Amino acid sequence: MIPELNSFNLPILSLVVLTPTICSLLLFFVDRNNKALIRQIALMGSFLTLFFSILMVGNFDSNTGTMQLEEQHNWIESLGISYHLGVDGISILLVLLTSFTMPFVLLSTWSSINDRVKEFHIAILLLQTGMIGAFLALDLILFYLFYEAMLIPMYLIIGIWGGKERIYAALKFFIFTMVGSLLMFLAILYLYQHTGTFDLPVLLDKLKTTNPLDSGQQFWLFLAFTLSFAIKVPLFPFHTWLPDAHVQAPTAGSVVLAGVLLKMGTYGILRFAIPLFPEAAFDLQSMMCWLSIIGIIFGACMALVQNDIKKLIAYSSVSHLGFVVLACFIPNLESLTGAVLQMVNHGLSTGMLFLMIGIIYERRHTRELADYGGICKVVPLFSIFFLIAVLSSIGLPGLNGFVGEFLLLYGVFSSVPLWGILASTGVVLGALYMLNMVKKFLFGPLVHSENSDISDLNTREVIYLLPFVAMMIWLGLYPAPFIKLVQPTLTLYVEMLKN
Repeated sequence: MIPELNSFNLPILSLVVLTPTICSLLLFFVDRNNKALIRQIALMGSFLTLFFSILMVGNFDSNTGTMQLEEQHNWIESLGISYHLGVDGISILLVLLTSFTMPFVLLSTWSSINDRVKEFHIAILLLQTGMIGAFLALDLILFYLFYEAMLIPMYLIIGIWGGKERIYAALKFFIFTMVGSLLMFLAILYLYQHTGTFDLPVLLDKLKTTNPLDSGQQFWLFLAFTLSFAIKVPLFPFHTWLPDAHVQAPTAGSVVLAGVLLKMGTYGILRFAIPLFPEAAFDLQSMMCWLSIIGIIFGACMALVQNDIKKLIAYSSVSHLGFVVLACFIPNLESLTGAVLQMVNHGLSTGMLFLMIGIIYERRHTRELADYGGICKVVPLFSIFFLIAVLSSIGLPGLNGFVGEFLLLYGVFSSVPLWGILASTGVVLGALYMLNMVKKFLFGPLVHSENSDISDLNTREVIYLLPFVAMMIWLGLYPAPFIKLVQPTLTLYVEMLKN
């Protein structure tokens, strides 16, 4: 911890959460025709949020596993609802991932979003507040509000700035997510009726001591919470909304959806579903792990047969996040550390892949693999960056994907070897569909004459892609600082589950 970084006793977590919202409010007073100023204010807000997130890390004690930098204020006192924020090893990297991703998402839209620019940037900034707020909220109602606040901006981003079938994809996303959220809301109200509090630390203590739940109550409440989060992941068989959403969303929507928003599901399982209902989680461990393994293999097999690059990456997310859900239900330090790291790694690699698909789509207006081939001769710089993102995604040693995948699978193998063996088939299939995509996309003869005039990466594109490459190499070669941030919390987490 570096106390001098916060010598003014700033409410750091509130600054991280609310800065994007404040900047979105500023945009209401900007003329909608002044597109340059709108983009600049939004970009400034996202970089300022990243600065406060780095300040948060500087004030975080990596030797302590408990909640830190807490802020708590009574909000609706008659209902026991408080504005309660806190950060620990489970949430800190996800807040950093969100704050890191958003400025470069905005840079990527600099020339591609020209319709309703003001509304688009307001939606992106409000979405950022919702995501960060959900990662930091320690009051169940506050968490639910942030969780739902993400839904409307993403619905609008897909529905207004998406592709030809955007309305269908946006409605499907909205309905799936809303159904799960309503079940969780009913479960939250039941917990309040049972314990008299929405505050997560107090709730956990009461459920353990004075107001325990019986096995039947735990079972149904666990299902309500987990269904909501499983839809968000998405876990097989609740994945059907994701390919449509990704294909129809604009590039910025796809990057945020895959890079950060899907992690809300895996985070929710780790933060709420398992700690609140540990007996039910234990009883349903096998079911959740088998669903995860089916998702790993199913997602990989579906990715193998896709011709639309976006849809291929969407199914790869179903497979990759199946690994994370599997690890969440294996209560040992290695698997849980791997799960948290893999959330971040997936956000970096898949986020960069979607950025690059957006770049090539702007030039060729097609995402069909059959329309490419041999373009590495025309766009060598693009090809190098794309190959790095692919190798990161398949877990090449030396890049970020390897560390989390290795820890995760080691933890699963040490607990249930059969599950580890079956999950490992997803690694092999992942390499197969990714390298097959690279072969069809970048290499071979230059069949289509339209591809001979594609321009390579420009300076702006290199600027927003380089930070992703830098993070991939840093996490791949020197993951120790990141592991040190998460392990004290996860050590306490494992002890809590064992007790």
